Amino acid sequence: MGFLDKLFGKNTNTKESNEMTKLNIGIILGSTRQGRVSPQVGKWVKEIADKRGDANYEIVDIADFKLPLLGEGTGEEPGLKAWSEKLSSLDGFVFVVAEYNHSITGALKNALDSARDEWNNKAAGIVSYGSTGGARAAEHLRGILGELLVADVRTHPTLSLFTDFENFSEFKPADLHQDNMTGMLDQLIAWSGALKTIR
Repeated sequence: MGFLDKLFGKNTNTKESNEMTKLNIGIILGSTRQGRVSPQVGKWVKEIADKRGDANYEIVDIADFKLPLLGEGTGEEPGLKAWSEKLSSLDGFVFVVAEYNHSITGALKNALDSARDEWNNKAAGIVSYGSTGGARAAEHLRGILGELLVADVRTHPTLSLFTDFENFSEFKPADLHQDNMTGMLDQLIAWSGALKTIR
C-alpha cells in the first residue's frame, strides 16, 4: 500500500480486500453420534460452495465444542464461550441436518439453545438427510430458526438414506442434488448479505 493509499485509507491489494469483505458462512454439522455421516455431507457441501468463490465457507462441528446440556452446566464452560465467538464471527449458516424420530437431533437443539443474540439477523440454508430426505427434521428446524431471528431460505436439498448413501453409510449423492445446492447457496448468499446491513 502506497503513502497516498495509507493516507486516504484505500487498500490497493484487491485480493486481500475481497477476502476481508466476503461473507463468512458456517457449515454446521448437526449430529454428534459415533458413526455419523454428517462429516461426509458437510465435506460435499463445502466442496461445492468453495468452487463458487463468493464467500468464506468453513465446517463447524458442534461435537468439537463439548457443549453442556442447557441448564446443567455452570455457564462458564470454555466450549460455551468458543461457541458464542464462532457464531458471532459468521454471517450465515448451512445446517447439515439428520432426522431423528421426525425431528432434529438433541445435540443440534442444544447447540441452537446455547446461544441467542449470536444467531439474530442472519440467514440459513438447510441440507437434510434421512429416510424421507430429512424433510420433517428440516421443518422442525425452520420453526426454531424463526424464533432465533434466523431467516431460512426456501431451496432445500434433501438426501435419501436409501438412494444417496451406499449401505446407509457411504455418501454417494445423486447428480440431481447439485442444482438444489446451487439454488440454496444463491439464496443464502443474497439473504446473508442483505441481513448483514441491519446488524
